[in-house]
Amino acid sequence: MGGKYYVRGLFLTVLLLGALLLTVACSVATGSADISPLAALRVMASHLPGLSHLAGAHQNRQIDVIIMEIRFPRVMLAFFVGAALAVAGAALQGLLRNPLAEPYTIGVSAGASVGAAVMIIIFRHGTFLGNAGLPLAAFVGALITALAVYRIAQVDGYLAVETLILSGVIMNSFMSAVLSYLLTVAGQNLQQIVFWLMGNLSLRGSEYFIYTIPLLVVGILAICLYGRDLNLLTFGDETAGQLGLPVEWTKGIILLLSTLITGVAVALAGTVGFVGLIIPHLVRLVLGPDHRVLVPVSAMTGGIFLIWADTLARTVVAPVELPVGVVTAFLGAPFFVYLMRTRKKNGY
Repeated sequence: MGGKYYVRGLFLTVLLLGALLLTVACSVATGSADISPLAALRVMASHLPGLSHLAGAHQNRQIDVIIMEIRFPRVMLAFFVGAALAVAGAALQGLLRNPLAEPYTIGVSAGASVGAAVMIIIFRHGTFLGNAGLPLAAFVGALITALAVYRIAQVDGYLAVETLILSGVIMNSFMSAVLSYLLTVAGQNLQQIVFWLMGNLSLRGSEYFIYTIPLLVVGILAICLYGRDLNLLTFGDETAGQLGLPVEWTKGIILLLSTLITGVAVALAGTVGFVGLIIPHLVRLVLGPDHRVLVPVSAMTGGIFLIWADTLARTVVAPVELPVGVVTAFLGAPFFVYLMRTRKKNGY
């Protein structure tokens, strides 16, 4: 059974790499400037070592700037944010043994939003941390929330996954109330925070990549390494412990890593909902529940999904740009209802 999942996962990964290349080419070619996907691929390839000749002698400098300095960084940002949210969702669903779990349902995203909003309001002119200040504030907010959820759900040193989501709902409501208060005292920063809370990939330039992308890559890879442990946790804490897994330590690490990548993703793009809910569930339907395959494939699929969602957000009512969180909500809310009704029919 495991071998079958690996073969299917490898085949799907190859398909996803092709889909990613096509998605990036189509996304960077889409906009007010008329550029073909083939031309976009040629421009991007010309920036790789040894392939500068692909640009051609008559390469339009303006097109090069549009693709490499405006559109391509945003596409890469969408990919990593989507991958981070999908991986966090897959990890939390495995940890909690609940397909409805994601960073937003356990309050982590709300905590990250509070941390980032505090940074925007109080340190509007920046801090000595520079561009690293906002991601750090979002991570601290997410970490505080995750720790509070962890402590509420923990009884006598044992983390009851059955109550973790309920604890998350409580903290989500509390953090939402704190965020509402911050909005009332935001003053001239109100519009920026509200627009950011809707989810938008145009708020953070490429100067943030040096601080954030490495964190996302490390966090995603680390969770991928816990695929076997997540598989054991799906059998229950007692069984996982009997098989030699340090259950409580593993739960804490997975929760911490999920908090890290969620906090950074929220700092970069605001609250982009439903990616962590939809993508892992769809991948699970195709590949099955093996997290050694599920987590990395969810990363690829989540990145591709958010690239297309952002492309739709900036083109569907152009020149007006929709928040990408609105697009993902339109797609995710009906799917969430479908999941709820399916689980109810199956007696869950």
